[in-house]
Amino acid sequence: MVTGDISKAIRRVDAVAKCEGTVKYVSDYTFEDCLWGRLVRSSIPRGIIKAIHVPELPEGYRFITYKDIPEGGHNYLHMIATDWKCFAENEVRYVGETIGIIVGPDKTTLENLKEQIVIDYEAQEAAISIEEGLACKGGAFVNDNNIFCSLQLDVGNVDEAFQKADKIVEETFETGYQEHIYLETNGACCKPEGDGYVIYASAQCPFYIRKSIAPLLGISPEQIIVRQTTTGGAFGGKEHFPDVLCGPLLVAAYVMKKGVKVIFDREEDIENSVKRHPSQVKFKTALDKEGNIIAMDSQVYYNVGGYLSSSFVVLQRGCFHVTGCYSFPNIRTKGFGVATNAFPSCAFRGFGAPQTLFAVETHMCHIAEMQGLDPLEYKKRYFIKQGDTTSTNGKIVERVMIPEMLDQVLKASDYERKVKEYKWGSGKGIGISFYNHGGAFTGNGEQALIKGKCRLHKFADGHVEILCGQTEMGQGFHTILPKIAAHVLELPIEKVIFLDPDTSRVPDSGPTAASRSTMIVGELVERAATLMKPRYDKEEDFVVETQYEHPEGYPWDQSTFQGYAYLGYGWGVCAVEVEVDPCTAEVTTKGIWSSHDCGHLIDERIVHGQVNGGILQGIGWASTEVMQNVDGHFKQTSMSDYIVPTSMDYPKQGVYFVENPYEWGPFGAKGMGELVFNGSGAAYIDAVSKAIGKRISKIPLPTEEVMNYMLKGQDLKEAL
Repeated sequence: MVTGDISKAIRRVDAVAKCEGTVKYVSDYTFEDCLWGRLVRSSIPRGIIKAIHVPELPEGYRFITYKDIPEGGHNYLHMIATDWKCFAENEVRYVGETIGIIVGPDKTTLENLKEQIVIDYEAQEAAISIEEGLACKGGAFVNDNNIFCSLQLDVGNVDEAFQKADKIVEETFETGYQEHIYLETNGACCKPEGDGYVIYASAQCPFYIRKSIAPLLGISPEQIIVRQTTTGGAFGGKEHFPDVLCGPLLVAAYVMKKGVKVIFDREEDIENSVKRHPSQVKFKTALDKEGNIIAMDSQVYYNVGGYLSSSFVVLQRGCFHVTGCYSFPNIRTKGFGVATNAFPSCAFRGFGAPQTLFAVETHMCHIAEMQGLDPLEYKKRYFIKQGDTTSTNGKIVERVMIPEMLDQVLKASDYERKVKEYKWGSGKGIGISFYNHGGAFTGNGEQALIKGKCRLHKFADGHVEILCGQTEMGQGFHTILPKIAAHVLELPIEKVIFLDPDTSRVPDSGPTAASRSTMIVGELVERAATLMKPRYDKEEDFVVETQYEHPEGYPWDQSTFQGYAYLGYGWGVCAVEVEVDPCTAEVTTKGIWSSHDCGHLIDERIVHGQVNGGILQGIGWASTEVMQNVDGHFKQTSMSDYIVPTSMDYPKQGVYFVENPYEWGPFGAKGMGELVFNGSGAAYIDAVSKAIGKRISKIPLPTEEVMNYMLKGQDLKEAL
């Protein structure tokens, strides 16, 4: 029986099968009479397709393009926005854009034929960076200014505050691409079945896929069944991108009347998949005579790439988090999604918040340092509290336990002693950061857009099956949901069934994204189990269903982005200690300590694992994970030149939590999968900055960049 405190760790439900290697991933499936597919992509970042030369194809092979989409269908993928074409038609917007798919029975023959396809282009000047996009290099290709999307947020009166300012501080921060490097690459298979199609995919959001690609054939989403296969990691990279893969597969299956399967190898996956948005964040901050912040004016730019995808929602998150864990009297934020001829950016753990949180944390350090003040003491002046106004003119609903978390981290890291002992530029440094993440979809999105549902089915033999669209992708969800149901029903967890979703038999509970799965869908399961419990012993076979209900009294206006963006936030404090070699500029991380508020923990070991992974992933983004786009091509295309951190590169972490139950979460839990990524990069940069005595405003920071800062960077104490 699952009894006592639900936080107590149990063995993960999928642990043994995954350790034994008996779990089937999409590449392990064999399908009778199934063809292989290879995507044929653009090799230039921008241009007009003049001609496609296809070699003579053997019997059973076919090259498929937009011309094969049937009458009644259309050549677009229905994501959050409907602008991404399934197949390029006359123009290409980025290197890697799908032009066609070649299919056939033999993989080797198929690869040889693919190499013989020649595409003639009329190349056009491309805009790759944010600066080039804003300058409309080569001419605008989205609107008349290459701005895909924009928004503005205002709190107080910024202009009036600036008129009264004693000093104005201006800074620009930049962040780069980040590659997901999930363990399992992208893959899917689409098969005709009856009057519809069945798709097997490594994916986060099965219902997204069918909605996105059904219009290609002019059919209803219900005519497409999506069966999620065991998914070996995602981090957001399999949220919308499977749509880009499954669209051509659907058209190919329609044309060939057979199943078609595509599995990426690692190089193909890195070269031709979405990344974290590169960003520029520009601050103009007004100080009074005592050095207090009286207004903060910011401009946020994200490199969207060739199509919009989810970027407007990512930009919104970034702008909503641009003031981090702080409360300022006057705020103005303008956000811009910039069109470029780079591979489109999309979801990545944190969904836009890490970029602006890194910027505001580092900016706060620099403002303090230029005044000769301790950055930690300066930040304490502005910690946001329950009841304070947010960047969207809502209020913080819950108790904010940053002081308690800070006490844990200070004590564990011996921060106060070390920060006094390690002088700026001494080669040793300890940094600290504060961060948050709004849980679930913004505002009333859960109620107005998602409308998540969950069912529990009790069988005559006493087993209970959880039916919902949420996916396990390595984060432990196959354990979390059964644990919630078993705890309420007082059953052994072995009697609770939770399988990978099949869209033909489970309700749509919304995407596995936005740090919503435990706090939103977990609550649906808790509520359904509570409804089931009094009937469990009285009825042999029955079903209960629950649907999301938004708490009353917390308004949100999606047209103006005003009101309560999030009712529950995850909160975090992270300290990182480093030592920098004065000769080689190599950075050794000596210690990592963090504390998080995730409400009440559902399983201590799973949450602990999320913290360890998220913290290192954030440090990797800030340090070694260099991903450059040169003339539209990603330069790093393998795991030998795209360097991700491993557990062997860092010391054992000190991991701590505070108890702060969330009113509307299952057993008081709230989201934390993205939170644990959001702050470690800023703490790492703070530590390195102190160690070398230089002001750092751009990440990633590999060893050669550390050396550049050491040789010619701006001193920390210099005025901005």
